[in-house]
Amino acid sequence: MIAAKKYKALNKLASQGGIVILGDGDDCKIPLCELKQAFSLDNNIYNRSVDGLSVSDAKQFYSDCIAELRPDTVFIHIGRADIKMFAENRTEFDIRYHELISEIRKDSKRLTIVIVSLKNYYDDDVISEMNRHLKYISESEHCEFADISKKHTWNPHQTKDVVSFIYSIGFVRPLYNKRPFYDLVKILFCYEPEFET
Repeated sequence: MIAAKKYKALNKLASQGGIVILGDGDDCKIPLCELKQAFSLDNNIYNRSVDGLSVSDAKQFYSDCIAELRPDTVFIHIGRADIKMFAENRTEFDIRYHELISEIRKDSKRLTIVIVSLKNYYDDDVISEMNRHLKYISESEHCEFADISKKHTWNPHQTKDVVSFIYSIGFVRPLYNKRPFYDLVKILFCYEPEFET
């Protein structure tokens, strides 16, 4: 897998700790540098997402490509590649997810895991049920759960303006390690730039 080789090479340059995104699909394209600058995020954030990553493959991928970073926090945003498997065998999906969480916690019990729901803007019944399962898994495993299934009225441009205003009146580093996980999830997973056509 080309992505695994690339991430292993990048890990040699990265600092340990920080936040790691374990995602798939569109998560590969999250513009981390720009978002970190725009929202004054001082955390080390590493994107280790792979297009089409299945929960069945995620445990081994974490072990091979993420564990050596020894993250403080992991955002898990996978499941899109597992919709068919989930529809056919929900128990298998749940088991694989629990195994992934056990693998992540193997080296650190203090690590924070945030399970991010799938977007479900068109109310797909299977995705709704999968998100319910993800919420139950997060509760049973004592993880954080960030629900981004519905479109929210969050306005990234307005948030950026508020952050700029806070800086302009003299508060230095107002977001340094104080940002609630859900706000950070919205910034990373829900930011949709407006393109002129």
